Amino acid sequence: MQVSQFFDNKLLKKYNTSGPRYTSYPTALEFNDQFGQTDLIHAIEESENRELSIYVHIPFCHSLCYYCGCNKIVTRHRDKADTYLEYLAAEISSRAALFTGYTVKQLHWGGGTPSFLTHEQITLLVTLLRKKFNFSDELEMSIEIDPREIEIDLAQHLFDLGFNRLSIGVQDIDLKVQQAINRVQDTDFIHQFIREAKTVGFKSINIDLIYGLPHQNIDTFTRTLHKAHEMDVDRISLFSYAHLPSRFAAQRKLRDEWLPSVDEKFALMKLAIETLCGFGYEFIGMDHFAKPDDELAIAQRNGTLHRNFQGYTTKGNCDLLGLGVSAISAIGNSYSQNVKELNSYYKQVEDKQHALEKGLALAEDDLIRGEVIRELMCNHYVSKQAINDKFGLDFDDYFSDDLPSLETFINDGLLTNTPEAITVSQKARLLIRNICMTFDAYMKEQRNHQRFSRVI
Repeated sequence: MQVSQFFDNKLLKKYNTSGPRYTSYPTALEFNDQFGQTDLIHAIEESENRELSIYVHIPFCHSLCYYCGCNKIVTRHRDKADTYLEYLAAEISSRAALFTGYTVKQLHWGGGTPSFLTHEQITLLVTLLRKKFNFSDELEMSIEIDPREIEIDLAQHLFDLGFNRLSIGVQDIDLKVQQAINRVQDTDFIHQFIREAKTVGFKSINIDLIYGLPHQNIDTFTRTLHKAHEMDVDRISLFSYAHLPSRFAAQRKLRDEWLPSVDEKFALMKLAIETLCGFGYEFIGMDHFAKPDDELAIAQRNGTLHRNFQGYTTKGNCDLLGLGVSAISAIGNSYSQNVKELNSYYKQVEDKQHALEKGLALAEDDLIRGEVIRELMCNHYVSKQAINDKFGLDFDDYFSDDLPSLETFINDGLLTNTPEAITVSQKARLLIRNICMTFDAYMKEQRNHQRFSRVI
């Protein structure tokens, strides 16, 4: 892979517009309250899948990271988690009864901060999930970790419960950057914790990094990247900081003059990609890196990579059940989301035994366009014949109104469009969201563009 071909500054600036990250199509902005419990049950009954991925949302954080746009509740009171787990248990029991014919292949805890929970609370929740659902003997079980509020023995405790993957929020190791974003943490402890996790038996460890944060520069971010290499993790998620203070109040604490300029942010991104690829990681999708023997890297090489609300995954054949406040599900030909506010979550679980607030039953056009967008996002290639065979259509005829919009990308050498396939060039890797928008029927309605981050 020639990394230099990703960085045509003229093209990157030309196409650096706002757009979806396409963890789903249609995006969550299209969900509506006309979708209810009866619709979800119908989607489960009609689904061709009998393998399940479960996402559990733990919303609590000990402190507020100013850059964060996640749904979270900042508190120092761990007892609040006891109340939450009581209601979560009720939701789990109710939902599990609908999935008795399923086998759980994947379990992921996100947040918020799942490591906010005590050892006892984590054990309680794992025990309940194992009791209520049928877990595969080859379960992929992962959890997100905030390294600031944990002890070294957490690694052993999690492994003993069956967790085999970790994702650790690092973001940046520079103290000035950490102070600006209100996330000061001990880099040496993180390194020590990763070593301990490997020693006890974790098979995959990921760290998150963010470029575009306040006070970042080439020198400081170089040190962060080299430290990540020293930690010898299996995967690295590299995210662009999306500064949207009108949507996320905490970001108003980050002054505009602290942020890298557009050119400086491009330089940070270029540095990160070149450095991580130079270290031997493979560039997965648009923002992930993995060692060559990692299953994500293998799936991308084989053209079987998938993408859902949890990002890039190899478990594309699973239905996804989201549990907890704000969690999103993708069951059969439907999407649904729980209520986002905690007290509303409690009330609805108590009144209805579920927390579903809104969703979407996918139309045939959604399924067709979603398949095309997913193939582009994951594999940078769409076989027109494969789409024709799966949906019983003629690709060029079906997308006759959309294909002319590809001309600008073709003229810039970003893709080729032949009678057989659409093939995205390597130089378009960072602009794949723009190409996908060509096939997004909802974007054509010019709604909610301001709700999306820029692609770079």
